[in-house]
Amino acid sequence: MTINRTIFCLFLALTLSACGNAEKLPSNAVEHAVSGAYTASLSDDGTLGLVSSVSHGLALWDLNKNGLMYQWSHQQAEDNLVLSTDISFDKSVAVTADKENFALWDIVTGGNIGFWKIKDSAIRDIAVSDQGRYILYGKSNGVVVHIDMQTGRRIEFIGHQEKINAVDLSPNGYYALTGSNDYTAFLWDTRTAQVIHRFNHPSRVTQVQLDPKGRFAFTADSQQQARVWDLQSGEMISNLQFTSRQQIFSTARFNRAGTLLLTGSPTRKIALWDIKTGKELQTWYVTPRKESRPQSAVVYDVAFHPDDKTIVSESSSGLAETWQIEYK
Repeated sequence: MTINRTIFCLFLALTLSACGNAEKLPSNAVEHAVSGAYTASLSDDGTLGLVSSVSHGLALWDLNKNGLMYQWSHQQAEDNLVLSTDISFDKSVAVTADKENFALWDIVTGGNIGFWKIKDSAIRDIAVSDQGRYILYGKSNGVVVHIDMQTGRRIEFIGHQEKINAVDLSPNGYYALTGSNDYTAFLWDTRTAQVIHRFNHPSRVTQVQLDPKGRFAFTADSQQQARVWDLQSGEMISNLQFTSRQQIFSTARFNRAGTLLLTGSPTRKIALWDIKTGKELQTWYVTPRKESRPQSAVVYDVAFHPDDKTIVSESSSGLAETWQIEYK
C-alpha cells in the first residue's frame, strides 16, 4: 500500500511537472509558406505580414482577415533570395532586398515603385521610413547607406569597421541605429551622418531596434548583453536578465506604451520583458515544421496588437501565430 502510494505520488508529481513546463499553444495559426520562409516582417501593429519563401515568392498578408493581399517578385535577382524585408511604420510601403538589389512597393495599390541595384558589397539588412521617403541599408563591407528617394541624396556612414548585421530607421527617416561585427552599435543623424550615441558591447552586435517614438533603443550582442538604452541621455535603462550562457536575438519590438519589449530568437523562443527592470515576464515557442530536423524554427518578427493583450509572430516555419499575453 505504501509502495503503491509512493509510486502514485511520484507519477502525479512528474505529470504535474510536465504539464507545468508544457509549451503554450497559439490562439491562432495561419500558414503563409508551405515549405517554410526565408524571412518575414510584420507591421508595427501586427496587422500585416510580409513573407519571402521559395513557394510563394514575396507575399503580403492581411493578418486581420487572414487573406493574401499581393504577391511580388525580384525578377532580375535570378538566384538571389530575398532575405531582408521591412514594412514602414505607417504601413504605406514595404521594402525588400536580396544581396544585390532592393525594391520599394506601394502597399495601398500593390504596385512596384522601383528597383535599384548596388554593385560593391552585399546588402545585409534594410529599413524604410514612412511614405518610403528614405531607405537605409547596411552592407557586408561595413558601410551603411541612407538614401532620400525623392531627391536622390545619398549619405554613406563609415563609422563601423566590420560587416553590418542589423539596421533600423526612425519613422521620419532622420535617425538610424546600426549594429556591426565591430562590437558597436551607433545611433546617428541621417541628415549629417554625425554620431549621437555609441553603444559598446563585448562581442559582435547582432540585433538593434528603435522605439518608433524615439524614447528607447535595444542592442544585443552574440553573447550575454542585451540592453535597453535611453535615447535622450544615452544611458542604459536595463540589461535583459537571462540565465543561459549565450542568447541570440533575431528580432525585437517595443510596445507603444513604452513599458514592454518583445524579442524573438533563432531557437523558437519569444520572450516578453519589462523595459525598466530587464525582467522576463512571459515566454512562448513558435511551432516548428513537422518535417524539420532538428525540430526548430527562427522567429523572424514579432509585434504587439494595439491592445497589448495579444502578440503575433512570423517564423521560418512559414506560420503566422497569435499568442495571448498573460503575465501579471
